[in-house]
Amino acid sequence: MKRMHVSKIARLALALTIALCNGGAVGAGTLSTPSVASATATAPSPSGAPELTRADLETWLDGVMPYAMARGDVAGAVVVVVKDGQVLLQKGYGYADVAAKTPVSPDTTLFRTGSVGKLFTWTAVMQLVEQHKIDLDRDVNDYLDFKIPPAFGKPITMRELMQHTPGFEDHAKHIFVDSTRDQLSIEQFVKQNVPARIFPPGEIPAYSNYGATLAGYIVQRVSGEPYEQYIQRHVFAPLGMDHSTEQQPLPPALAADMSKGYDLGSAAPKPFELANVGPAGGASNSGADMGRFMLAHLNDGQLGSAQILQPATAELMHRQSFQITPPLPGFALGFYHEDRNGHDVIAHEGDTNFFHTNLELILDEHVGFFISVNSLGKDGAGGVIRNAVFNNFADRYFPAPPLGPEPTLASAKQDGALVAGDYQLSRRIQTSPLDFVYLTGQTKIIMAPDGTLTVPSITTIGGAVKHWREVAPFVWRDMDGHDRMAAKIANGVVKAVWFDETVPAFVLQPVPPMHDKNWILPVLGVSLALLLIAALSWPLSAFIRWRYKASFAHSGSRALAYRLVRLVAIADLVFMAGMIVTMVSTLSDTTALNGANDWLIRVFQVFGVLGLAGIAVGIWNVVETWRDATASWWAKLTSVVLVASFLVVSYLGLALHLLTASLNY
Repeated sequence: MKRMHVSKIARLALALTIALCNGGAVGAGTLSTPSVASATATAPSPSGAPELTRADLETWLDGVMPYAMARGDVAGAVVVVVKDGQVLLQKGYGYADVAAKTPVSPDTTLFRTGSVGKLFTWTAVMQLVEQHKIDLDRDVNDYLDFKIPPAFGKPITMRELMQHTPGFEDHAKHIFVDSTRDQLSIEQFVKQNVPARIFPPGEIPAYSNYGATLAGYIVQRVSGEPYEQYIQRHVFAPLGMDHSTEQQPLPPALAADMSKGYDLGSAAPKPFELANVGPAGGASNSGADMGRFMLAHLNDGQLGSAQILQPATAELMHRQSFQITPPLPGFALGFYHEDRNGHDVIAHEGDTNFFHTNLELILDEHVGFFISVNSLGKDGAGGVIRNAVFNNFADRYFPAPPLGPEPTLASAKQDGALVAGDYQLSRRIQTSPLDFVYLTGQTKIIMAPDGTLTVPSITTIGGAVKHWREVAPFVWRDMDGHDRMAAKIANGVVKAVWFDETVPAFVLQPVPPMHDKNWILPVLGVSLALLLIAALSWPLSAFIRWRYKASFAHSGSRALAYRLVRLVAIADLVFMAGMIVTMVSTLSDTTALNGANDWLIRVFQVFGVLGLAGIAVGIWNVVETWRDATASWWAKLTSVVLVASFLVVSYLGLALHLLTASLNY
């Protein structure tokens, strides 16, 4: 499944880009199976692009894949391309098990396909829609044995789950587990981990693993079959996908065919990943099986004598149904549109910690492309490779027509000024202690004096910042390419900004002023620094008095207030520093995300409560200090500054949900 990463766009060397574009021969992969379509002579297409044939494709991939994998320290990969109702090429590269030198087999090697497996869930949903057992526009609570709490006066529907617009905040806890002892059933997961709803349903895309898992639970309840069994019987078996399963751990018959997962291909393999959100990304599939799945969807739900969807249902599922930033593509029912170069493309990406996968269907060309790698790779190269290979495949065989004249709009500076500002992702955690981590991920849109825009977080594969020129009202084009950026404006206010080179599963939204890191982080930093000075000055002044045999200047209530206010400072420091370190480290630790740090969070929150209560102590200290006729102006100013710092820490502790009763993050 797709887990949110702090930086999704990693960097590869310029040489990789050159290899992808030119397809220079660098090395050979493992042999493809004899069952694929036969090769034909390569001839230029009418557009001047090479014709998509097995011979040309294999030569190109053999130049790209081994080189890219070696550069990125990726152990193994599989690529499958289907065309016009048959497999054009399916081929493994590198190793499924580096130590044993087991090559990747497209027929038998299983890869964790992550969120691409959501497409099995959505296909199952549409099968039940055909049977009139699920209504896309009915309240999902009607299908559940528990209730999604009401919000915004609107129910959530299955259509909104499929479009990732139910309005849920993101959820991280219990997604992956380290041991079968920690596995939850689908029912347990959806009942114990209901996320907060932060948007009205049907309005804002915010990618949701919980939403897809909830849909899988509905499939289970409506069909009367366990989810894993339903997918096996009604999707995998009819299509002959005999090297595919939703079971975790794997059934014994398939366990030996599972590829190892790697952080780096040169490092030791990692254990089999266990996901509690099976319908959102728990599947394991061979490349050949994914070829069959692509063929069925490209052929209106049919493969041979098997019909997993009726043609009208398949067409409905593939048709764009939600678009947040027109003219950029949006969501279909489960698939997202990734239209490029003038072609109708539906797709899905998938990521576990170590496997990275893309499935792309070029509908108008009857072509499907599947790629999966079994390693995170150096600097996240695994994710970069799978995206770059498809992008260059599309540009090679289905290039974009030349752009016509697109003069810069006269309103470029005015529109750019409206859009420029600070933004946050709609896919975020907003009501739990992880809110602070997502706060740090805010980004800027910057306008240059000539009206062009830059977004520091959206760059080329080589890391260069892109420059965007307005070519239509609130639509910008990359000045060095075809990619577009668009903004949705309502009543003169920016509602969303997004890019057609990036999946439409979330958007950028303007940051509310009270949640803007540009003032929060400096103010918090200054406050903590002042509290640290106050805390350190206590033992330091005590040491100086001891060294010079001086007496303490205060007595009675003044002395007590002096000491207590410094204890409050220490409590605030422990609270804020402890919570920040704990929550940042939690996002990168599967064990921590399963609640291992919950006790530590509670300990630090106790210090936060003490700091909150200590505001009264700070005010008392101000009164005592200002009533003291011998107090210096420095002491009086310090007493006020300490209260202000207490207020900042406590306010931000509450506003950023570091002080909260819920541990459902």
